[in-house]
Amino acid sequence: MDLRVVTLFPKMLDLFGKYGVTGRAVEAGRVRLSGINPRDFADDLHGTVDDRPYGGGPGMVMKVQPLEKAWCAAKQGLAGDYQTVILSPEGRSFDAGVARKLAKLDGLILICGRYEGIDQRFYELTQAEVVSLGDFVLSGGELAALVVADSVVRLLPGVLGDDESANQDSFCAGLLDYPHYTRPESFEGQQVPDVLLSGDHGAIARWRLKQALGRTWRLRPDLLAGRTLSDEEQVLLDQYKLEFEQNSSE
Repeated sequence: MDLRVVTLFPKMLDLFGKYGVTGRAVEAGRVRLSGINPRDFADDLHGTVDDRPYGGGPGMVMKVQPLEKAWCAAKQGLAGDYQTVILSPEGRSFDAGVARKLAKLDGLILICGRYEGIDQRFYELTQAEVVSLGDFVLSGGELAALVVADSVVRLLPGVLGDDESANQDSFCAGLLDYPHYTRPESFEGQQVPDVLLSGDHGAIARWRLKQALGRTWRLRPDLLAGRTLSDEEQVLLDQYKLEFEQNSSE
């Protein structure tokens, strides 16, 4: 994937391209990462990219001209299917479904806003998808862009080494993840569940599904509200609820 980020602070991409899963993806050539700075396309010697808002008000607004030129530069050489995404708190919520859709693309351009916002004409010119991490405001779109990029890159084929790892992530099946355990078997009186030590793969799969359903019911019931459970899932969820109530009353 060609991953191009339009940002006033391209050096913020350095850590993304050097460490962890994303760093390995860049090193292996599965992701080609580049930053494009709108200041390089400003029409004055000072590299001005912002100005006072028409109509008055606090703060400054990112100018459409250098941002549009940076966007055009970011599109140069992109082949196949690509999409432009603007990071903004007014956008649609970014979730696993959006990440999976973006991971199918050949190229992705992420636009990072700053100041009070971006000139509205840039939105209209690009017809970009607008994405938000949630109902809060950051100093700029860079951190949000890195979150989106990380979520997308780990879904690319071969990036995780074992593609099944991505398939079993939280939200992949519309549920939270099940609990994970590793050595030692006992720690400060807490034991690894016996079923995970049994070697019975069918029983382990059912336990994990029950835990995923139960966790989602407790922590994110909204995810279950629009989901039709299979007969097996309903039985497992009912078992979890009963066990949860019994443990809560003890």
